[in-house]
Amino acid sequence: MTGAAPGYAIGYLENIDVGSEIVEYIERIEATFEPYGGRWLVHAKPHVTHEGSAPGDVVIIAFPSITAVREWFDSEPYRAIAPLRIEHSDSTILTVEGVAEAYRATTTAATMRAGLQAR
Repeated sequence: MTGAAPGYAIGYLENIDVGSEIVEYIERIEATFEPYGGRWLVHAKPHVTHEGSAPGDVVIIAFPSITAVREWFDSEPYRAIAPLRIEHSDSTILTVEGVAEAYRATTTAATMRAGLQAR
């Protein structure tokens, strides 16, 4: 596998008004992200909140890159169905770049420590 970093769309939804609009959104969303290489990682499965408060549903869609996830989010097909979710839930949607497969936190820590020592 290459060292490219994946991208993720992360949704946190609360107060979902489950009706025909949300059902339509769910029926149509896959066709919007599959052309960008998107695939489900999490789709509103039960979760345990270990710290803080997170009473809503979590959705995570993986993409091959942050560019792919942002192109999907801004695409006409997705923007056309987004109001079905927006108008029928309280949503927070994030796009975030993941880390490459070879990423090591110790490398980041070493860089941070060097910066602290340079002060």
